[in-house]
Amino acid sequence: MGSIVEDLKSRLGPEKVSTDEATLAWHAVDQAPVLDYQQPAAVVFAESAEDVQAVIRSCSHHAVAVVARGAGTGVSGGAHATRNSVVLSLERMNRILDLNPDDETAVVEPGVVNAVLNEAAAVHGLMFAPDPASFRMSTIGGNVATNAGGLRCAKYGVTRDSVLALDVVLADGSLIHTGHQTFKGVAGYDLTGLFVGSEGTLGIVVGVTVRLKYLPREVHTIAAFYPDFRRAASGVLAVGRARVQPAIMELLDGGTLAQLDSLHGSDLSSRGRSLLLIQTDGFGAGAEADVVRAVLAAGGAVVTTEASAEAEQLVELRRSSRGVEVDDEYRVGEDVAVPRSRLVDYVAALEVMAAAHSVNLKVVAHAGDGNLHPTFWIDRLDDAVDKEAMNRLNLALDASIATALEMGGTITGEHGVGQYKLRWLGLEQAEPVRELQRRIKQLFDPAGILNPGKAI
Repeated sequence: MGSIVEDLKSRLGPEKVSTDEATLAWHAVDQAPVLDYQQPAAVVFAESAEDVQAVIRSCSHHAVAVVARGAGTGVSGGAHATRNSVVLSLERMNRILDLNPDDETAVVEPGVVNAVLNEAAAVHGLMFAPDPASFRMSTIGGNVATNAGGLRCAKYGVTRDSVLALDVVLADGSLIHTGHQTFKGVAGYDLTGLFVGSEGTLGIVVGVTVRLKYLPREVHTIAAFYPDFRRAASGVLAVGRARVQPAIMELLDGGTLAQLDSLHGSDLSSRGRSLLLIQTDGFGAGAEADVVRAVLAAGGAVVTTEASAEAEQLVELRRSSRGVEVDDEYRVGEDVAVPRSRLVDYVAALEVMAAAHSVNLKVVAHAGDGNLHPTFWIDRLDDAVDKEAMNRLNLALDASIATALEMGGTITGEHGVGQYKLRWLGLEQAEPVRELQRRIKQLFDPAGILNPGKAI
């Protein structure tokens, strides 16, 4: 593979190309379980759109796969390297190119960290609405690649709802611009929407124009503690029937509360076996919060009026509720979504399947849009792989997917298909639909060099 490495160094300069073993290993995987570790041939640190074009042209010439990568915070294996591929790191492309408070838009490079954009927007009373749990580390390019969501999805939607335009390097090295600077625009096919969530399989995003939202001047947080998770899920529907639109509606089960207490020294478990955390925002936040409190209390919840300091702590604890573990073959965090009306049914089914397969379970959920993150795990036996336990874990995972689909749900609400969820994609999408996607992939990437084996 010396030819591709030397060609890259010639085109970009040796300081942007690394074959160091530690660098290769670090950039070979994201935070998803590793099904089959593959070492890349090189890692390239692009600093401009021209650098990305040079990488793509080199890889096209040598028929070498390209895996684009931001901060590596994905959890579906979308940034896992393929054998002898080139990992294209976009983390150095981290400039905010424009922030227009009157138009309420920003233009950023893909390596801009979500939190950094929000800090810049906050000066003008604005925010970038998508807020994945990894917002302090994840990049806007990664948010776009996976169509990331977050806690505020209940009110503000996912990344696609905040992207107006993209600059994209295609598989032949050409650079195109899609979309528009305006909030409205319906000329031609929506190529911007197509690229969002495509996980680097159709092109490499090198510029993003995003729509900003108003930073709420008032925020009210309501914590409702329940004796069990199912009744907490019923509280979500009760709030919906009251026709109140919270910005955040998050569910945490007893296992999650116990883990957070252990990690952070909180006392959540002593207050209930499940927590429904709701946040209203905007000028009507107080009035909406009053309605929410009354509705939840009528449903049997112990409802608290949190002081601002504790409200912020509760939101931060929820953001870190995946815990300190990283997903691996023994522990898998899922990302299914079901219609909100089936939340209670699905939670009940999860508890049954965990017991049936003798695996551990904890659940958090973006309950406002029916997106659940059940985590199944089995205990390790020293360094040996317990094949019987692994089989039980996989049976539970398969059951969780099948049940979600039976209820009209999806195999992934916000993390993407990546590499890990390909095994279930055919259960959700019929073959004619998958064939159309393969034909789109062939049109954009005829040589198949862009993140092969991912997403479709």
